Amino acid sequence: MLQILFIVFFISLCIFAGIMARDPRTLWSGASFFGMMLCMALYLFFLVSQYSEWLALHQGVIAVLVFFVIAAMGSVIVFPAVLMLLFFVEGIRMIRHEGIKPSNLLSMLFSVLLYGYVAVWPSIGNLGDNAISRTVYGSISFAALYVLSLMAMYTLSGILNLIHLKKNRKADYIIVLGAGIIGSRVTPLLAARIDRGIELLNRNPNALLIMSGGQGPGEDIPESEAMAAYAMNKGVDKERIIMERKSVSTEENLRFSRELTDKENARIIVVTTAYHVFRALILAKQQGIKCIGFGAKTKWYFTLNALIREFAGYLHLTWKRHGIVVGIITGMFVILNMHL
Repeated sequence: MLQILFIVFFISLCIFAGIMARDPRTLWSGASFFGMMLCMALYLFFLVSQYSEWLALHQGVIAVLVFFVIAAMGSVIVFPAVLMLLFFVEGIRMIRHEGIKPSNLLSMLFSVLLYGYVAVWPSIGNLGDNAISRTVYGSISFAALYVLSLMAMYTLSGILNLIHLKKNRKADYIIVLGAGIIGSRVTPLLAARIDRGIELLNRNPNALLIMSGGQGPGEDIPESEAMAAYAMNKGVDKERIIMERKSVSTEENLRFSRELTDKENARIIVVTTAYHVFRALILAKQQGIKCIGFGAKTKWYFTLNALIREFAGYLHLTWKRHGIVVGIITGMFVILNMHL
């Protein structure tokens, strides 16, 4: 049994490593990592069981294992409550610092909806005992659980795509995505992206820096010009900067920037804010652009709010695929309830 579990764990490890090596810009990177960790936990559980007699003679080791088991179970139990509290508190901070507007209410709204799903929704299932109420309740429950699981895999995949063991990737181009300017001045969020791009430029001596961003409402000049001026003030040679002046969205940032590269198989790094990296990589993949992403840091309360917005953007890109999955499962659930 132990050998079989080890083989299963090894296969799951190979699948995860293969996905990460081939192209990690997919939710399968997060799903395969989660599956690998489950297989490893199962293998370790049976491994400990097999050596139970030896462990019985070593009370100190048992105490340590019990502590970790209790800590793990406790974390699972309190995780939803901690998550709700975290998003609610950070949602309040978001409103205090950035003001009240719909896009700034996402963290608090997510916290309220999660509370409703965990604490209130289960009691609603007891309000009706007929086939229709069971079907409606079960369908909504599955859809909510599916979206929450999808969000967890999206977040995990995003984190995995931010992990890089080295910054010198022999890059040919480093594309810094624009993020809006005030007049002709870069915002702190955009400055963090440019600083990250400059850091990577210094680690990749043969690379060129592509500043990507057109001119939007309330902006005196194209974002790329303000970004280039900021970089030159930081000591970047003008000859190493290319400006892309037409884009008004992330999709256009990537497409128009790719048109400015003159190498067939160019090594490209995309730089944006950490929470935005994974969706930018997905958009790049859809356009056939081979690249990796590096993230710039921003305030924690802003990251949580923006993460929900980024996930909503991902759902907008892939709603047909996930809608089909939910539709099929819901249809099976309806058919099953009709025969009960």
